[in-house]
Amino acid sequence: MSEVHGGIHGGIHGEVHGEAHGGAHGEVYGTVAPGFESVREEFAGVVADEARDGGAQLAVYHRGRQVVDLWGGDGVDGDSLLALYSSSKGATALVVALLVQEGALDLDREVASWWPEFAAEGKGGVTLRELLAHRAGSIGVEGGFTLDELADDRVVAARLAAHRPYWEPGTGHGYHGYTFGALVGEVVLRATGRTVQEHYEERIRVPYGVDYHLGLPEELEARFRTALPMLPTPDEQAFLDAHPIAPDSLMGVAFDLHADPPVDPVAYGNSRAVRAGAPLSGGGIGSARGLARMYAAVAGELDGRAPLLKADTLDVFSRVHSSGTDLVTGSSNAFGLGFVPVATTYPELGATAVGHSGAPGSQAFADPSRALAYSYTRRRFAVVGGPGAPENVRLIAAVAAAADRLAS
Repeated sequence: MSEVHGGIHGGIHGEVHGEAHGGAHGEVYGTVAPGFESVREEFAGVVADEARDGGAQLAVYHRGRQVVDLWGGDGVDGDSLLALYSSSKGATALVVALLVQEGALDLDREVASWWPEFAAEGKGGVTLRELLAHRAGSIGVEGGFTLDELADDRVVAARLAAHRPYWEPGTGHGYHGYTFGALVGEVVLRATGRTVQEHYEERIRVPYGVDYHLGLPEELEARFRTALPMLPTPDEQAFLDAHPIAPDSLMGVAFDLHADPPVDPVAYGNSRAVRAGAPLSGGGIGSARGLARMYAAVAGELDGRAPLLKADTLDVFSRVHSSGTDLVTGSSNAFGLGFVPVATTYPELGATAVGHSGAPGSQAFADPSRALAYSYTRRRFAVVGGPGAPENVRLIAAVAAAADRLAS
């Protein structure tokens, strides 16, 4: 999930700051490689100003080598696993891109050709490309979903297939907060006979040693740290009070605020059923190290391997397919195919940079133009967090500048 007012190792050289486990306000722990010292300084400011009451992590790969591994704040260390919400949309998009690259999926084929039930209520013409670009209009169902239903993508997909879209498919775009993964995952399952989670485990997580999980094993539960609700300042609370989200609005439907009871996004991230079931819209669990390593496999040079995605595949998936006013959030944004084209938000990045944010304010991406991969995670929801908490602007600028200095 991403847009409800925010609420809703190897080979690092450099200094070690602190001890193995963080704790005190403002303290920063971990390591940076020579040339990335400025990133540590910027992260220290973030921990002091933004994440001191919940904890945050920052990991960066450059040219296949991890160059930043930092954490700070209360209750989080570099090994902690966090609920990273819509970051799982990026992992899902990576699996789909691989399948398209290999010819197992066709972007311009109709979804209903794999999944006949989806044709109901005027959705028969929706293509996989439109689905990936948040243009299908299948953002929710009348009466909403329960938390238990949201933990099971097959249940969500079945209800969405029979339901009318909330706008004429293809005529506009709107963020499919809780439904994107169920829809795309059902197509992958029908087309290949295997789930996105199975493809991800076998082709990405295991071979690359990625500490980001679509389905958190019970034996890793001790590393999980619960998501924490936002703590707005009085001014921020006044803003939130002045801009309530109507339950029957498109945003209310997309974020299940019209359900009885409405689904609490913090409870969603903290649900063991969600962690185990790994709904693809927001159920992935991991660390900054894990997501950065996943995107390093896209950025290139990781373990001496070629990038996971060929240049032509990356070009298609990073290209803007939807832009302008989002019918759900009312904000101006852009979507590629499953991924977010992050250079539209962080212009210092290369045009083919792809990634996805997560509701607490986390952000992660690959910038193949620099062989750079980035992941920032935070435990507590930021007040403005869905598209990536504001501190990402300064962190990403520091990371990109450090990489560019080393290249010059």
